[in-house]
Amino acid sequence: MDLAIPHWRGRFNRSAGVDFCFLKRTALFILAAALLICSRASAAEVGKIELTGTIGPTTADYIRRAIHVAAEKKMTCLILQLDTPGGLVESTKQIVQAFYASPVPVVVFVAPAGATATSAGCFITLAGDVAAMAPGTSIGAAHPVSMGGSSGSEENTDPVMKEKLANFATAFIESIASRRHRNVEWAKSSVHESAAITAEKALELKVIDLISPTLPDLLKQLEGRNVNGAVLHTANAEVSDIPMLMQERLFHQLWRPEVMFILMLIAIYGIIGELSNPGVVLPGVLGAIALILALYMSSVLPVNLAAAALILLAVVLFVVDIYAPTHGVLTFGGIVAFFLGSLMLFNTGDSDFHLSLKWIIPATAITALFFLFVVGAGLRAQRNPVRVGKETMVGRSATALVAIDAQSGKVFLDGEYWNAVSDSPVPQGGSVVITGFKGLTLLTKPQTHS
Repeated sequence: MDLAIPHWRGRFNRSAGVDFCFLKRTALFILAAALLICSRASAAEVGKIELTGTIGPTTADYIRRAIHVAAEKKMTCLILQLDTPGGLVESTKQIVQAFYASPVPVVVFVAPAGATATSAGCFITLAGDVAAMAPGTSIGAAHPVSMGGSSGSEENTDPVMKEKLANFATAFIESIASRRHRNVEWAKSSVHESAAITAEKALELKVIDLISPTLPDLLKQLEGRNVNGAVLHTANAEVSDIPMLMQERLFHQLWRPEVMFILMLIAIYGIIGELSNPGVVLPGVLGAIALILALYMSSVLPVNLAAAALILLAVVLFVVDIYAPTHGVLTFGGIVAFFLGSLMLFNTGDSDFHLSLKWIIPATAITALFFLFVVGAGLRAQRNPVRVGKETMVGRSATALVAIDAQSGKVFLDGEYWNAVSDSPVPQGGSVVITGFKGLTLLTKPQTHS
């Protein structure tokens, strides 16, 4: 048998003309192609999310969900592109804790040019496994008052509470910088002195790790970097966006000064409109919903309490002027109070929290017109005498069809017969004055002629 095999193979080669060297090369080529396809199929994947605007509860939930998705898909890392003026302290804590617990390296990238990582954004940037910024961006001003809260301005904060907030923020940012091996002294100065620096200065002071103008360049710079014992392979990685869900996007858009201002106006118009026109219901419901949302947002946005008091005073002046014969003096005062209150509402020393005049001026004019015409007409209508119903009979005169006494009687009025009674007897044909009614019986008294 052993002697027959070579003989058979040789005969097969000669008869079929099969080239085993060719087959071998073909098999190697197919194997290499399969390995290439497999390597491409298993190419590195990088997750990416974008955060702009105020940091709030929705932001923290979104970041936690993105980290979970990145870990589930075994992504190389998660890139958080950041541009924020600040936000809520509690939400910032939750985000930092999520970074610490993340099984996937988190890269915080302050971009594009002109973006800021102010206040809460400074904490978040320092907490990233890798901190990067684009040229023309800035970071800092991490004073706890600017991180949000209903106090609105530093002057409205109790000195003891202010000191506690500063101490907490200092310890918090110090622990973050120390854990990530970044400049601890500068981190503390960003709280105590509200220090803010450019991207170039941040790199020089070792506040951040990288400066990159674009995302592709950032991926190249991250290639081969060791993060928590894992080597990043990002140069040729596929970037996969992890977008916000519809409800996350909706609630995230609410955390804006303009949105809160509009909600306050809706609350004022709705509630006052319902009070001036009872029974309409819809304005009152919309006003109540808007008021609750505005109060909820005031826990995040830095609302100035003095400004809110001015706006409330303006509403009171508008309403009082409808009743008081001041010939518009109170309305003028209300317009001034509303304008100043709106101008100061988010004026807390942070330029990123303010309302522009393009919102304030139209809102002031519309509010003044609303109270002058809509609310004024409704309140004046409530003071007008009743024009329909039984109430219109009171004070009118009628003739007794039959004698009227305390037990019975009858009059004819407006084409209808009415039962009538009177404490003083009235003869048939006598005149009576209607003083009221009890059920369907008119209360009358004899008409006296002067």
